[in-house]
Amino acid sequence: MTQPQPKDSPRKFSGDELVVASHNKGKLKELKELFGDRVKVLTNAEDHGLDSPEETGTTFIENALLKAQYVAQKTGKPAIADDSGLCVSALDGAPGVYSADWAEEPGKPRDFGMAMEKVNKAMAGNPDKKAYFVSCLALAWPDGHFEVVEGYSHGTVTWPPRGENGFGYDAMFIPNGDTRTYGELTADEKNATNHRADSFKKMLARCF
Repeated sequence: MTQPQPKDSPRKFSGDELVVASHNKGKLKELKELFGDRVKVLTNAEDHGLDSPEETGTTFIENALLKAQYVAQKTGKPAIADDSGLCVSALDGAPGVYSADWAEEPGKPRDFGMAMEKVNKAMAGNPDKKAYFVSCLALAWPDGHFEVVEGYSHGTVTWPPRGENGFGYDAMFIPNGDTRTYGELTADEKNATNHRADSFKKMLARCF
């Protein structure tokens, strides 16, 4: 797997269109809210008729790069991809890079309610509730150049899940400094402090 390029030579994004290498409507919505008017046209992989590549990486960086580079090469346009997941202390960092896999069953759509139940069952009442979200953002160009950043959000997991907002594992994660889950926060509140906001701020400073 290609390793991240030196951090002393960031490339600035220029152009009118950026493709989000994802079919996850929750991620796309968050990124649109975060980008605002910084990018004239923000499309996604589905808009270009692309399926998602198989995520064969063993780290967030590898999977984010894999997705961004695939879409950039297929579309001929710069592409940005997020690979994110929940890392639970009591589970030695699981589900981690396999967070989406925990929500999958053959022939069925992703079910994060089921995934959250798996986390709770695997913890088996362990009093260590510490957890954190990771968001790795990769920005790739058709010529092979790329930039990578990572963001984090630390907190604890809770059971049962609470709140109807957000997506993924949001309803069982309480960020440090709050008593509400991400599922109970408004989009603006979540976007101000979460892991994707952290990685996004780093990417903005680096490439925009």
